[in-house]
Amino acid sequence: MAVNSRHFICCALVEGKERLSVEDFASSNRKIKQNKENNLTFKAIMQAEYRQRRQQLMAKLGSSTAIFRSAPMAVMHSDVEYNFRQDSDFFYLTGFNESNAVAVLAPHHEEHQFVLFVQPKDPEKETWTGYRTGVDAAKAEYGADEVYPIAELNEHLPQYLAQADRIYYHLGRDRNFNQTILNHWQRLLSKYPKEGVGPVAIEDPITILPPLRVVKSDQELATLRKAIEISVEAHNLARDMAQPGRYEYEIQAEMERLFRLKGGVGPAYPSIVASGFNACILHYTENNRQLQDDDLLLIDAGCSYDYYNADITRTFPVNGRFTPEQKILYELVLEAQIQAINQVQPGNPINAYHDAAVRVLTEGLVDLGLLVGDVDKLIEEETYKPFYMHRTGHWLGLDVHDAGPYKQDKENWLPFQPGQVITVEPGLYIGLDIQLAEDQPEVPERWRGIGIRIEDDVLVTAAGHDVLTKAVPKAVETLEQA
Repeated sequence: MAVNSRHFICCALVEGKERLSVEDFASSNRKIKQNKENNLTFKAIMQAEYRQRRQQLMAKLGSSTAIFRSAPMAVMHSDVEYNFRQDSDFFYLTGFNESNAVAVLAPHHEEHQFVLFVQPKDPEKETWTGYRTGVDAAKAEYGADEVYPIAELNEHLPQYLAQADRIYYHLGRDRNFNQTILNHWQRLLSKYPKEGVGPVAIEDPITILPPLRVVKSDQELATLRKAIEISVEAHNLARDMAQPGRYEYEIQAEMERLFRLKGGVGPAYPSIVASGFNACILHYTENNRQLQDDDLLLIDAGCSYDYYNADITRTFPVNGRFTPEQKILYELVLEAQIQAINQVQPGNPINAYHDAAVRVLTEGLVDLGLLVGDVDKLIEEETYKPFYMHRTGHWLGLDVHDAGPYKQDKENWLPFQPGQVITVEPGLYIGLDIQLAEDQPEVPERWRGIGIRIEDDVLVTAAGHDVLTKAVPKAVETLEQA
């Protein structure tokens, strides 16, 4: 509901509920000015980094032009919109956090290598939907060589495409804008036979941008560490408050409250607070079950801070004591994680950590009689998959499942390199209705309904690795003392 702020303040003064002196207003204005100055200082620091990212990408573009579209505003219902979240590629290259904008990188252009198209200032609309940077300020604050109103895109875009060998653009993300780009390309393509210049193809930037995003800068790592710091505190709070009788949503609420209280954007993804058999559902988000005395509680949750995301999972007994079956399976998953983390080393093939986790889990399942057969064959035939059906991790950064290649070709995995951040998250999920291959035994009832996952965020360093989330306990003895 829109509220007239002047009316609100006057009423408060008349009723004596709030009395603001001249000094109060002066102090408030000083704080606003200081915040603006601090923000501008931060922008100046960051602009050097954004400029470097653009230069790295333009070095790969050569005579091509790359076009990046901002995220659109998404409608929740009627005229109510979801909170805006910028497209990660667009934000990575520009730092510009408004919708209805376009960034163009044209290293071959004589005057304008970095161009922005943005919404112009509009005081009336800004009253309803918030501050707009506008054309003039965008050029000054975001380092663009030229900035145009977004309404002039069709007028000015052709000059940045006409001499390009190809266009790099994400087809498929925005249907209407896709057609705009295709129309410009087709007009230029029709001239190619006579003029011999112009873009002859549109290519997805997936081949050139994700390899840059996957290696984090010092500033990116500092932001990511802040997201992790907040998430660690939230996980430790959740473990302390978990007890029989509470509801999953109570724990979710306190964690997400802390995310915002500490300055985060909010949850990095829908928080998973899964007790008992709910933990066997990988992306369970209803979070409405009451915790029972002998439950395990699996919490997969992380904070987003300045769009950089933490991703942490812990599983622990609600009553502070594992049952024998829970403890056996938990220690097996923990050992799989330890061995997987050991494989996160510069130069190691990326898949080595997944292979290590799968082997430990498969050997353990055979030792427990839950699988039968030769371990190598069980792995080759993926017989373990009813218990462990997902990969052991993913890149982490601006996206929770962050951009970055894993393989250099169809057969070969890329090696780990310093600056990458990856999650390591093996698990075991023995659903109530688990079905194995015909040549495998039936799973005894005592194992059913147990779901376990342990996830850490791991930085690849020159010397090996650094577990960024190690401040959230996971050792059995620590969890049983809590």
